[in-house]
Amino acid sequence: MNKLLKKELLLSMHPTAPMFLAFSIMLIIPNYPYYVIFFYTGLAVFFTCLNGRENNDVFYTLTLPVAKKDIVKSRFLFVSMLELLQIVVAIPFAIIRQNMNLPGNQVGMDANIALFGLSMIMLGMFNYIFFKIYYKDVSKVGTAFVWSSAGVFVFIGVAETCAHIVPFVRDYLDTKDPQYLGYKLITLGIGIIVYVLFTFLAYKKSVKSFENLDL
Repeated sequence: MNKLLKKELLLSMHPTAPMFLAFSIMLIIPNYPYYVIFFYTGLAVFFTCLNGRENNDVFYTLTLPVAKKDIVKSRFLFVSMLELLQIVVAIPFAIIRQNMNLPGNQVGMDANIALFGLSMIMLGMFNYIFFKIYYKDVSKVGTAFVWSSAGVFVFIGVAETCAHIVPFVRDYLDTKDPQYLGYKLITLGIGIIVYVLFTFLAYKKSVKSFENLDL
């Protein structure tokens, strides 16, 4: 597994993946839909899978003495590492944004603890939709990305709307830290649980689909 993960990091990962991590700096932009920053991580996953299709990465990996489920597992480990690294890299910029002498985000959710919890739900949802489709036919990367992107942008639209019209989200979650810290930590905890659940379910379904796929 370590060697497969090393292959993911050194051979399979698209060059845009580390570049998109730097987009976390966009958290200091006033009045910006901050969820979009985490969408770029999904875009990096798409580019990695697309690049793999063009370079016959899946077919090459299948020639190695490894089980199909381990191929899927290494890809999920890589994606999870990338998504969690995006969260970690974004934290300092969120802190900077919180300490800027500016009004809160007029577009939607502030760059606060609740944003990270809700973003993890969004990333988990992306994983579930994208990989559930992708591993049914690894040549149809675009189809998987279209459906997962649609899901993500529906989520963003609903989440940002809630920040304006749902009293609990508007008055408690969409505030500067450390205000209402308890509610925000609960949101973060729920986000982590949902992310793990969605990603695990996506992994189980992907393994089943990939093992049944005739390549």
